[in-house]
Amino acid sequence: MKSTLLKKYVLIWAFVCTGLCAFAQHPGSLFIIGGGDRSAALMEDLVQTAHLAPSDYMVILPMATSIPEESVAYISGQLSEHCKNPIRSFNFTKAQANDNQAWIDSVKNARLIYITGGDQNKFMEVVRGTKLYHAMHDAYRHGATISGTSAGAAVMSQIMITGAQKGKRDADSFNQIETDNVVTSEGMGFLTRAIVDQHFIIRSRYNRLLSTLSDHPDKMVIGIDEGTAIIVKGNQVRVAGKSQVVVVSGPKSMQVSDKNKAAFKQAKLSLYTNGQHFKLK
Repeated sequence: MKSTLLKKYVLIWAFVCTGLCAFAQHPGSLFIIGGGDRSAALMEDLVQTAHLAPSDYMVILPMATSIPEESVAYISGQLSEHCKNPIRSFNFTKAQANDNQAWIDSVKNARLIYITGGDQNKFMEVVRGTKLYHAMHDAYRHGATISGTSAGAAVMSQIMITGAQKGKRDADSFNQIETDNVVTSEGMGFLTRAIVDQHFIIRSRYNRLLSTLSDHPDKMVIGIDEGTAIIVKGNQVRVAGKSQVVVVSGPKSMQVSDKNKAAFKQAKLSLYTNGQHFKLK
């Protein structure tokens, strides 16, 4: 009888320990840049965030851009000023994202993965639903830092702002705040509780962000300006760079008129600058 009870306790304890170990496994970091110029201080921050050991290497993924060689050369030059680790780049096609196992494994084992700017839809058309998609998530789960700028920032969210607007519009894009107006798609899903917009303050993308919030009131919407980044570790976020980050969440009493005009009350609006912190919702 005592032996049977002891075995039960051992099994229960093993189950609890397994759960605690799984809970203790922390994913890597996200270094999400709002586009524009990247200062030397911002690039140094990125390298330090990645915690690169001498044997680690970095991977650049330029699938979003129409000028991959130039983009890779530019970001490689910036990274090389702050560390001596090897830099690899892979301009995947959709087929290669499933079939080129050597490239896929290189991404999976990278310590820093950087996604260039360009068109976020172009990037996701290559990566979505492929082995490469899963390799990037494996890398993140095992401690890698995933970074991106502009389009490379937009893809971080599970709900990705595509940049398109529904229906026929005049020359002023997103000149109203209304529901069912912002076209979204499935992004990489590193951020599940927040939706990111980029080039935010300099391009006055408030209408687009608030329209997105009206469609997804349970999410936190984050507008990152140029030359500025958010560094995400778990649910902790730090702001770095020369400009600001706008965060809006928690709208109350959502209403929609017959012309899709959105109305809500008491949303939480915050504005952050370099060195400040906030938590994901």
